[in-house]
Amino acid sequence: MGIEPNDTILIHTSMKAIGEVEGGADGLIDAFGEYLKDGLFIVPTHTWGCVGRDQPVYDVRSTVPNIGALPRCAAFRKDGIRSLHPTHSIWAKGKNACEFVKGEGDLESPAPRKGAWNRLADVHAKILLIGVSHNKNTFIHSIDEYASVPDRLGKVPYDVTVIDCEGNASTHPMHPHFCSKTGDISEYYVNFEKPLIRLGAQTMGKIGNAEVRVVDAYRCREIISRIYSRTKEDIFTGFTEIPEEMYI
Repeated sequence: MGIEPNDTILIHTSMKAIGEVEGGADGLIDAFGEYLKDGLFIVPTHTWGCVGRDQPVYDVRSTVPNIGALPRCAAFRKDGIRSLHPTHSIWAKGKNACEFVKGEGDLESPAPRKGAWNRLADVHAKILLIGVSHNKNTFIHSIDEYASVPDRLGKVPYDVTVIDCEGNASTHPMHPHFCSKTGDISEYYVNFEKPLIRLGAQTMGKIGNAEVRVVDAYRCREIISRIYSRTKEDIFTGFTEIPEEMYI
């Protein structure tokens, strides 16, 4: 799939889609970590389902991810570092991991320009969607914020408390994801797949039984930002085919 040992790789994964894996989720993490010996390996460990207005506390030491088996496994492994983002944290292992997640505990939205999710494009990371599609591709949320797409964040923030690995607590405002036209905007991120393939930002591969979408983060941001710049209407709140003139 063109993955090099010095690459920065983030994976969204369905363990069920892969099939039997020796060692389960830990075995898959170990395999990626071993291969990316000179690179950086990243797993999302999101907690947006359990941290919010009703329960606005994120403790990096104990708050369990709500997005699947692999994130729940990765979050508390000691061979990497989990970021302090209260709702969209990541676990990182390898080259410059500490630097990559630095400052995440102070962010006031899920994926702002100065955050780690946007940084994936800056370092030319590859995103592997293993057995899942773009409706699970959190990186596209960062493009929404990068391009300042309207109606993507809640206007009224809530105060969230972040507790770090030493038990120190800090509180700051957080603007959650919000779209007035749909309950889950990420459902329609699958609209971008055809342009990404057409312009070479996405290729396909396989791990176990799972189909894998290999996405170039930099090119992905470039293409989707171009699409946003060429429309004055929010046409991405439903399933639609994006006209070629918007991305060619």
